[in-house]
Amino acid sequence: MTSPLEPARPTAPLTYPTTRTVDQADEYHGTLIADPFRWLEDDSSAETTAWVAAQNRVTFGYLDQIPYRDALRARLTELVDYPRYSAPVVKKPWHLFTKNDGLQNQAVYYVQEGAAGAPVVLIDPNALSADGTTRVAGLTFNKAGTRIAYMLSHAGSDWQQIRVIDMATREHLPDAVDWVKVSGIAWHGDGFFYSRYPAPDNADAAFSSMNEDHQVYFHALGTPQSADRLVYRDRTNAQRFHTVGTTEDERFAVLTVSDRGQGKDGNALHVLDLSVPDGAFTPLWTTFDDQMDVLDNVGDQFLVLTNRHAPNQRVVRIDLAASDEANWVTVIAERTEPVSGMSTAGGRLFATYLKDVTTRAYVHTLDGRVEREITLPGIGTAGGFDGEHDATSVYYSFTSFTAPITVYRYDIASGHSTQLRDVTLPFDPTQFDTTQVFVTSKDGTKVPAFIVARKGLVLDGANPTMLYAYGGFNVSLPPNFSAMRVAFLEQGGVYVQANLRGGNEYGEAWHQAGMKEKKQNVFDDFVAVAEWLFAHGYTSSDKLAIAGGSNGGLLVGAIMTQRPTLAKVALPAVGVMDMLRFHKFTIGWNWIADYGSSDDAEGFRYLLAYSPLHNLTDGTAYPATLITTADHDDRVVPAHSFKFAARLQQAHRGPNPVLIRIETQSGHGSSSLTKQIAEMADEYAFMFEHLGMEPTWR
Repeated sequence: MTSPLEPARPTAPLTYPTTRTVDQADEYHGTLIADPFRWLEDDSSAETTAWVAAQNRVTFGYLDQIPYRDALRARLTELVDYPRYSAPVVKKPWHLFTKNDGLQNQAVYYVQEGAAGAPVVLIDPNALSADGTTRVAGLTFNKAGTRIAYMLSHAGSDWQQIRVIDMATREHLPDAVDWVKVSGIAWHGDGFFYSRYPAPDNADAAFSSMNEDHQVYFHALGTPQSADRLVYRDRTNAQRFHTVGTTEDERFAVLTVSDRGQGKDGNALHVLDLSVPDGAFTPLWTTFDDQMDVLDNVGDQFLVLTNRHAPNQRVVRIDLAASDEANWVTVIAERTEPVSGMSTAGGRLFATYLKDVTTRAYVHTLDGRVEREITLPGIGTAGGFDGEHDATSVYYSFTSFTAPITVYRYDIASGHSTQLRDVTLPFDPTQFDTTQVFVTSKDGTKVPAFIVARKGLVLDGANPTMLYAYGGFNVSLPPNFSAMRVAFLEQGGVYVQANLRGGNEYGEAWHQAGMKEKKQNVFDDFVAVAEWLFAHGYTSSDKLAIAGGSNGGLLVGAIMTQRPTLAKVALPAVGVMDMLRFHKFTIGWNWIADYGSSDDAEGFRYLLAYSPLHNLTDGTAYPATLITTADHDDRVVPAHSFKFAARLQQAHRGPNPVLIRIETQSGHGSSSLTKQIAEMADEYAFMFEHLGMEPTWR
């Protein structure tokens, strides 16, 4: 019996808000496709605002009835309450790093002089907004280390503003550069290069803008943005990205141009010799079919990481005076494992590779000779290894499913690693085991997956299990640590992270096997992992939750429509759900390189075949579903989730609730720790309820 002090358990069926339909249809290559919820694409209209409020009333009313929801939020808060540090960035004389004391909404940026100096606060983002949703990123020192520029964003938006701090006084300069997106900060003398879009007419236009006409400017310190010098603009290719970086010696500016809106997954490179007065950009590579990334320069020669004739990537040396491919010199040849990171420091090349989705790290001389393999603390994920040309040591971080992010200092001369500081957790991660398995997919491909669970797990087919994946955009999902995940694991939950095609786990070939017309491979891989878990006694369809965000939200939406009985619970977050119109919102055209486009007849055919919005079927019983999105997501606009939720509620027949949770003052992912805890508590409470979990800490 429910205690009078506890809320009543949620009951079904629910009454969902009525969503108006319109007589809207579009013709795609001779096929008429209805779009009855088109009006929900206007995120700022009064009617959409009212619809959002109505949906949230139903959703939060349901969640309010789950009796352990508040206790779950309290437990998540306990689990994340421990100090977390980043690896230092070194720019003599400064060491720059972040620290979160535990429950701060944003990590605080500290600087200290040398490795042994006393840390002082440089930027505290928590002091910049009342709700803790202002973020800081992209901190970049000038060559002398006397200035540092950084980017600010608010409420989860991808739009950024650049500010500058004088390191002698640690005071802000008056400079403020706005309308920045998809940009670095590239110093040259007393100013920097950056990339931006034209200023929109109003705030609403900033949110819904197509993000076209990406331009490169140079900002001189002490001048207004209106005086910034236009460096590069391409009026004839409005959907190209143009970004600039400068070499450590600030002699060269490197312009990277990508054409993803035309379906190209590579980039062009142009180089400007800044030592030449009134110089112009010189082409280094002019096509868009291969990925080209300048790592560093050695005089007039450039070390470039590329997948040209090397799907797993290699490093080549290109001479600016003789840049034809015939003159390229291979410095580090392609390996059987894909590159996960490549950097220079201390006159060395540091290379990390993925060996069955875990990191291996090596040190090379600048001519490519292997000096040694770096002994890592264990099997997991390592990254960092950045530094200046004369560095004698570098820092890196290491983590795994059971090891929190820990920072190490690597001495280049001796090859020894030293842990920088201890990490004390409010729980014992050693009570959990990690297993890697290889599952045979529909076409015979072996797909890796990690399984994390309590030691001594009984394989009785009844374990509540969360299956998480992404499968796209050349993004890998290596081992990672999550304190919040412990709230699920400690209650007997099994966490499974699948490494589907579409990512970079096995290089560009693995990526391409999950792109465009081959996207169905990603969904088949996911289903294969789920069915393997059933066959091997880990769980059953009644005890399975499926989860993913962004492209992973698309994955969950596609699985729901193709295999509605595969899982009991579906948690699609900020998903790309309308595959026919994704390229018509903000930065969505950028994804054509991975998805293809409905503007193309063949692209329309395969996109329609799996588009989550268009494959929901009337009268179908779908899993218990909690869709999550946010009002300030200007990457995957919330209209994707709005339209999917409206159609799902229209089509669904059955006792499972199908709800949408719409966060405010947040974007593509939670904009503060407070919001992250609240959203995770709601997702976990919903999942616990429908997987039949009764938490012991109630």
